[in-house]
Amino acid sequence: MSTEEQQSTPLFSELGLSDPILKAVQQAGYETPSPIQAQSIAPLLEGRDLLGQAQTGTGKTAAFSLPLLSRLDVKSKMPQMLVLAPTRELAIQVAEAIQSYARHMKGLHVLPIYGGQSMGIQLRQMQRNPQVIVGTPGRILDHIRRGTLKLGELKSLVLDEADEMLRMGFIDDVETILKETPDSRQVALFSATMPGPIHRVATRYLKDPVEIRIKSKTTTMETINQRYWQVTGMHKLDALTRILEVEEFDAMIIFVRTKNSTAELAEKLEARGYSSSPLNGDMNQAAREKAIARMKKGKLDILVATDVAARGLDIERISHVVNYDIPYDTESYVHRIGRTGRAGRKGEAILFVSPREKRMLFAIEKATRQTIAKMQLPSTEDIADRRVMQFSQQLSETIEAQDLSFFETVISNYQQEHDADPLEVAAALTYLVQKSRPLKPVKHVQERRPAREDRERGGRRDNSDRERSPRRSNRSSEHKAEQGMQTYRVEVGRNNGIEVKNLVGAIANEAGIDSKDIGRISLQDDFSTIDLPEGMPKDLFQQLQKVWVGNKQLNLSLASEGSASTSSDEPRHKPKRSGKPRSRPRDAARRPRRS
Repeated sequence: MSTEEQQSTPLFSELGLSDPILKAVQQAGYETPSPIQAQSIAPLLEGRDLLGQAQTGTGKTAAFSLPLLSRLDVKSKMPQMLVLAPTRELAIQVAEAIQSYARHMKGLHVLPIYGGQSMGIQLRQMQRNPQVIVGTPGRILDHIRRGTLKLGELKSLVLDEADEMLRMGFIDDVETILKETPDSRQVALFSATMPGPIHRVATRYLKDPVEIRIKSKTTTMETINQRYWQVTGMHKLDALTRILEVEEFDAMIIFVRTKNSTAELAEKLEARGYSSSPLNGDMNQAAREKAIARMKKGKLDILVATDVAARGLDIERISHVVNYDIPYDTESYVHRIGRTGRAGRKGEAILFVSPREKRMLFAIEKATRQTIAKMQLPSTEDIADRRVMQFSQQLSETIEAQDLSFFETVISNYQQEHDADPLEVAAALTYLVQKSRPLKPVKHVQERRPAREDRERGGRRDNSDRERSPRRSNRSSEHKAEQGMQTYRVEVGRNNGIEVKNLVGAIANEAGIDSKDIGRISLQDDFSTIDLPEGMPKDLFQQLQKVWVGNKQLNLSLASEGSASTSSDEPRHKPKRSGKPRSRPRDAARRPRRS
């Protein structure tokens, strides 16, 4: 059965969701479902299997979470809902979203489990009897084989980003997990594309599924200049303060996700000298209207708002929109930045993006058909230049507009009594005036750079492109790793039946390294070489040595030219140190893994 996009979209309150779920949706400020949500919720509530083709950022998480949570029995202490995701970042993101939707379901526990996290931690969390499990295929399969995850009472299974799981070599694990689930379970499969292997899985394991295809709506906002800052070593508030220091803005809206965050951030900005006010759904209508009126009159410069509070907001003064917290879907992003650049006016949009939120950044770029430029935070020197310029401007305005005769007399008397140099007197007065806001600010802690610049942000590379002219020999491929990378050797190769995607999947999920931060891979018969970000911590290095791929441990070692010697427990040469941040050390996998 295939459905087309509906002409009229119902409200969430009309879709038959359970009361606790509907309450959470309304508190989040959602009123009208996205197309994928509008078409998925009803059949999933009915218990139908579903095959959905939609891009990242269209609201898929809510599309399956809201109806499947509505069908759960909180009194049962066995896993009833399982979501498979290709990466740990997506698993955590989905688990957090589900937790927020289920906030009013007392007794419901959501547990994310993924490779790289301590198995001991996960076993302890399993004792809380979670009803919802979100995890990566490899680690889910580990728990099934250990007997620590029993799926006998599973009601629903979701395959999220199925094509990505195929690309990373997890499709066999997915099928094994599917075979471990009851025949009565409900299956929802979502994929941006529908390659042959994914379609075969759907045909084999889905029963008379509802098929939904959502075409991405493209939006262009030519009057809005979009930029993003990659959240790295500096605290977001410090980064925001730097931006406020140098950006020429008239009025600004800063978007955050929660009502509490609006008040907290507004208070912190007030303490730093910015005229700010929260704007959220807990404020009564009179208070909200007062804040908006103050901004329109120029008595308020910054509103810190949630999505629902800023719906329909049109204030001509708003020149900047800052997405302090990235939105959950592309439609929310388009709505947010649409608060500026209205009626042909120019606007600025700045987005804060953490490494694990890069997928949403790609989705936003695709939806808006625009590349969002990466911005560098203003330096201490930039801030100093800006403050000196503002001070000079204030001096000129004061000289032109104020009667200074009394103060001229005071300074003249001081100069005569102390035989002071007029320039020294002026400098001393400047020092006194700027003490609370120094013209030469204290240098911030140096911001760490990300592990690798986003040279491939136009889209993900096909992993098959990582391998170029491999040599079928037992000599390490001689090539120079690109800047910021080091070449490592692993003791698995073609003879072990592995492909490039197997190595990518294993390293990405076990070590917490983003797949696009993995460089060139060259497969040989008995070993392979792989470029990874330099400066790898010792414990992460040791963990990667113990990861299993193709029924064999990687035994990672630093590659040395022309050497085919086996690796040891320590690198033959210490990895280069770098100022770039590294993935956090993870506990080594305790048993062979399939990738």
